[in-house]
Parts: sequence; C-alpha cells; structure tokens
Amino acid sequence: MIAIILPIGLMLFLSLCRVPVIASIIFSSLLAGCLSHLGLHNTLQSFNTGIENGASIALSYALLGSFATGLAKTKVPLWACEKISVLLLATRTQWPKVILFSTLLVVAIFSQNIIPIHIAFIPIMLPPLLLLMTRMSVDRRAIACMLTFGLVATYLYIPVGFGAIYLEEILLKNLKFSGLDTQGINLYLAMSLPILGMFIGLLIALFFTYKKPRAYAESVENIQLAIPKTPPKIKIAACIIAVITTFSVQLATHSMILGGLMGFAILVLFRLIKIEETEGIFVSGIKMMASIGFIMISAQGFAQVLRDTGEITVLVNSVGQILAEHEGIGVFAMLFVGLLITLGIGSSFSTIPIIATILVPICLSAGFSPLAIAALIGTAGALGDAGSPASDSTLGPSAGLNSDGQHDHIRDTVWPTFIHFNIPLLLFGWVAVMLLK
Repeated sequence: MIAIILPIGLMLFLSLCRVPVIASIIFSSLLAGCLSHLGLHNTLQSFNTGIENGASIALSYALLGSFATGLAKTKVPLWACEKISVLLLATRTQWPKVILFSTLLVVAIFSQNIIPIHIAFIPIMLPPLLLLMTRMSVDRRAIACMLTFGLVATYLYIPVGFGAIYLEEILLKNLKFSGLDTQGINLYLAMSLPILGMFIGLLIALFFTYKKPRAYAESVENIQLAIPKTPPKIKIAACIIAVITTFSVQLATHSMILGGLMGFAILVLFRLIKIEETEGIFVSGIKMMASIGFIMISAQGFAQVLRDTGEITVLVNSVGQILAEHEGIGVFAMLFVGLLITLGIGSSFSTIPIIATILVPICLSAGFSPLAIAALIGTAGALGDAGSPASDSTLGPSAGLNSDGQHDHIRDTVWPTFIHFNIPLLLFGWVAVMLLK
C-alpha cells in the first residue's frame, strides 16, 4: 500500500512546488516501482507499456491544435471577435451585460465542443473587451467563473470535441481497462447531478457573489478598436464548412483525429492555407497542445506502474473495510482523493487514468453499480481542474483578463473558481454516487 500512497504524495508535492508535471509523474513512477517488487528495469518497462495507451489521445490533441492554428491563420475568427467587440462597446440596449456574458459563455462552450480550439480564443477575444468591462464596472471574477464553467462543464457532459476525448476515449476506456463492464453505461445520467452542481455554483457567482460593480482603471482606454477588413465571403464560407466538417466527421466516426484532419484539409482545399505553409502550421498547432498531450501520456504510464506494483489489491482491501462500515464517508474520501490529484496535475484528462486504477477496484469490491462508479470517477477527475493554479481552465481566463495588469491569477481566478465549482462538485457528486450505487 505504501507503494501507492507515497508516490501519489510525491507527485502532489512536486507539482505544488512547481516542478514540471511530467517530471513529477516520472519521478513518482520510479518511486512506486522501487518501493515494490518491480525494480528499476521493470518499472521503466511498465511505464513504457502504459504510455502507449495515451498515444491516440495525444495525437487527437495535436490534430485539434493544428486545425485551430489553421483556422486562426485565416483571420476570420479575429475579424468576427473584433466585430462583436465593437458592437458591444457601442450597444445602446438595456442589457449590455447580458449580451457580453452570453457571448463569452457561448464562445467558451463552442471552444470545447463545436469549434474545438480550447483556450486559443481567449487572447484574441478578451483584451478588446476589457475596456467595455471596465466601463460597465463588471467584476472580472464573474467573467473568470463563467469562462471556466464553459471550458470545463461542457466536456464533462457533451460527447463532442474535447467532450468526446474525455468521456469516450479517457473515462470509458480507463473504466473498462480497470475492470469495469462499461456496456450500457449512460454517461448523461451519471454526470447530470455533478454538472447541475457546477451550474448552481455559476449562478451563485454571477447573481450573488460577484454581482456588485467593481472599479478598474481604464488603462486600455487608448486602445483603438477597429474592425479588420471584411474577409471575402468565400473565405468566411470555407471556414464555416471546415468547422461543420470537423464536427460532422467526428460525430460520424467517433475520431477527433480524423475530424481535425478533415477540417484542416478543407482549409487547404479552399486555399486558405498554402501548401508550403501546412508543415509550419501543423508544427505550431502541435506545440500549442503538446504539453497537455504529453502530460496525459505520462499519466497513463504512471497508472500502469501503479497497476503492476500489485499494491492496489492491498489498498482495496483496506479501504473496502472502511467503505463497508462508513459508506458515505468512504465516497467523500474517494472524491477528495480525485480533488487532490487533479489539483497537483492541473488536468482532469490526465487524472482519470490514475484514479480509475485505484478507485474502480475499491468500488467494485463494495458492490457499487457501473453507473455510480462512472459518476464517481468522472466527478473525481473533474474536481480540481476548475480551481487548480496549473490548469488551462484557470490559466487561460487569467491571461486574457490580466492583459491590463488588473487581474490576479490566484485571488481573482483560482479561488473564485475553486469555491464556486469544486464545492458543488463535491456535494452533488457525492449525492449522485449515493443515489446510483
């Protein structure tokens, strides 16, 4: 059991000390192997076997990054965002905040599922809107919560784009790999209550906690917003066709790799990207998503090492006894483990392989239903992503909102998102597991 607990503790400690997450995972894998019967050679062999399971996920990220980079190269997204910014700044309606908030929320949701570009829209769209937010005295902490909700909640529930990667290629795959029969599992039902908890947290942030006006200096007052030259209609149409193609192919084939590749091909076919530029754009896209992909690959290797130590059985027996006597406390403890691991890694996508390896056998020994186990692992994996200092879901909003130096990453993004999303996720995730068990 020590070969499980100490390596996870080391991973958390190193990650929180700002040691690169990949290095933290590798060191923890080596510790797990050395504390068990594996030894150094077998540990490395086990780690190499595990990373093979994450190769397709990393390639999906790379293709999505290349498609997003190609789409941005056309400058059509920039034109659309700048036009929206100017229109909002000049609006005379009675509900400018509603328009602003709705626009940002829709774009955040689309960035995960419909136009899977992740946080790439933030540096394009947010800086031009800061002047508008300042003049409306909008509390940027509310914007941070709303963006993080759009970046996280949708991939937890909608199986398209990054949601397809999280729900189908990571969650279901690792549940099955850890010994659970996933046939017939309804992920919508499993994740409904946790998502409801996040939505309630968002409403509290928008209508209660950060409803009051907050003053900011108009340091961006001299920014001259101008709509770029309108792209040709054929260019706009081609971008729309590329997005629809990516979305449709992914739905039809359940492959983000093929979807991203076909979308990129459409951009090349319409000559929005020159042939000689394709290699450079591909490389840029891969760089944009590389860190996430390699962290997920490393997490798969760590999970395999934990499995091969043979210590999980000991842990299962120990925790199983506690779970049998205090079921509610045991479920909460397992969710809390997910929170700690995700806070350390900073990515729910990379957390699932590790916690599924540990928690699925425990839940099976306690007689939980497959649906309850899916709800537990899905929620435990998401805990901490909305609230981790190292998460893209918090780093992205902070980078955009702090363009004028008036938004602190920890105080204005991490703490608000942690309080309004992780606490509801813990509570509603616990209720979901207890109802479905």
